[in-house]
Amino acid sequence: MSEENLKMTSLHDTHIKYGGKMVPFAGWEMPVQYKAGVIAEHMAVRTKAGMFDVSHMGEITCKGPDAEKNLNHLLTNDYTGMKDGQARYSPMCNEEGGVVDDLIVYRRSAEDFLMVVNAANKDKDFAWVKAHQIGDVVFEDISDTIGQIALQGPLAKQILRKLVAEESIPTEYYAATYDNDMCGTKVMISTTGYTGEDGVEIYMPMDKAPEIWEALMEAGSDEGLIPCGLGARDTLRLEAGMPLYGHEMDDTITPKEALLSIFVKMDKPEFIGKDAIAVKTPPTRKKVGLEVTGRGIIREHMDVYRNGKKIGVTTSGTMCPYIKKACACALIDADQRELGEEVEVDVRGRMVKAKMVKSQFYKRAE
Repeated sequence: MSEENLKMTSLHDTHIKYGGKMVPFAGWEMPVQYKAGVIAEHMAVRTKAGMFDVSHMGEITCKGPDAEKNLNHLLTNDYTGMKDGQARYSPMCNEEGGVVDDLIVYRRSAEDFLMVVNAANKDKDFAWVKAHQIGDVVFEDISDTIGQIALQGPLAKQILRKLVAEESIPTEYYAATYDNDMCGTKVMISTTGYTGEDGVEIYMPMDKAPEIWEALMEAGSDEGLIPCGLGARDTLRLEAGMPLYGHEMDDTITPKEALLSIFVKMDKPEFIGKDAIAVKTPPTRKKVGLEVTGRGIIREHMDVYRNGKKIGVTTSGTMCPYIKKACACALIDADQRELGEEVEVDVRGRMVKAKMVKSQFYKRAE
């Protein structure tokens, strides 16, 4: 997509006002960082609070008597018996067991669910669910009508309490409340995020996002709230060990290879990709974390060696600001995955030493 055809969220002018450096991303023009810079934004989320425009994410409704049946057919996780207000994460697989996308589903009622999908995959996902729907169900892409703001960090809920009633904020992780009043607008508030921190994601009518953004910035002025861009979103998710579609998983990587087995319910009667995943179990390759012990920073698409033999390739890598370590994720031969053991990564012809570790490099204190 050429730059002149990029889509803009309703917060585009707001990003310019706050000094956002705009870049193309998944067909959108989005802020990669603001004046404070990626490291300052990352540290704000870990220690205080940061705010992201995630209005580029896709939203698809799934409604009808067979809504739950469709979710169980399309997704590897089990959506049976969810309560209203619950949220549940899942990969969505193709017939070969590769991942079409990973997404979150919210239950509004027994026949009304909201699927939140990755921006780059929205059109592909909508076409996929439509092509594979069964029974009495209607899928609708409502992405263009929804704005989404992620308020993340240890002080996020403290800031939010200044603008909404206490009962509007879900008390459990991966839960949502609907039709909450915020700045005179009805919003959905969910205890979800992509940073590894406490916080919420707020869904509102797209045209109301600028007003709500400004209200949050004002409410969070004493807590040190700052706007954050795509750069910090990526360093935060990698530091917290969260997978990114197109990196730790894609159409050729199964959820079990990506260490997402907990979200693959093989005891369900059926789901798309179940038979292929069964054939590929146990997986011959698996994700692993790499902590750099030598000098250098590992990026994606770099070959990983152990005892002189290539065993895999990196999928993501960066310097993690909070833990002050260069880290990466890699997909490697399962029989070579031994935590604590040393590997070498070919960084543009120079071998950089690293240690295999769990891929959740940072975990917040409960």
